[in-house]
Amino acid sequence: MRALNTEGNTAGGFDAVWSQVEPVGGWLTRDQARALHDAVLALPPGGTVVEIGSHQGRSTLALALARTDATVVAVDPFEAEGMFGGPATRAVFEANLERAGVRGRVEHLAERSGAVRSRWQRSVDLVFVDGKHDVLSTLGDLRWGERLPQGGLMLVHDSFGSVGVTLALLLRVGPSRRLRYVGRVGSLATFERRRPTSADRLALLRPLPWFGRNLVVKGLLRLRLHGVARLLGHHDRADPY
Repeated sequence: MRALNTEGNTAGGFDAVWSQVEPVGGWLTRDQARALHDAVLALPPGGTVVEIGSHQGRSTLALALARTDATVVAVDPFEAEGMFGGPATRAVFEANLERAGVRGRVEHLAERSGAVRSRWQRSVDLVFVDGKHDVLSTLGDLRWGERLPQGGLMLVHDSFGSVGVTLALLLRVGPSRRLRYVGRVGSLATFERRRPTSADRLALLRPLPWFGRNLVVKGLLRLRLHGVARLLGHHDRADPY
């Protein structure tokens, strides 16, 4: 993994970045935002970040505010029938970029991930995946990892927190000879473009008990049994992330 690059850093460091990120709606913890921020800092000068799924821009800002010389390509169609997307969400997303002063450094592609990937010819230094959470969509999004250079990182949100995402990771990364599991911050898992060892493959299975716990918590929240969920260490009304 690359050392942190101090060129082009946003003034004030991560605390200044978080002050801009925190008011934005979405599901990204402070520690997860810090992981995205630090991953961008480790990129070479002028690096390119591809973000799959932007919602209101919470993760987009964590990425774009880390470095003034990095370009973030936000891939989100904001389809009207989408669960969290649509024109209204896109308007909030664009307003948040303007407010944070990063509109000129974020390239928004209002298309599906697969369509963008099929014609992509530029380099990619970092990938963040938080798109649709069904198995097929996530399998396609994970193919962005093939575009990374050796040692490049792909961070995947809702890993071991969503059935579709977890199954896709086991199917794609489990047998992969090019991606290794590095670790996670909550549901944000990091994968590196590097040949995995047997220990790396085993490490990918270790979060599965936590995944099972998250499924139980989700069930309890649907039944409005928030007190029981708190006994399992979940103190949020939202699903574990």
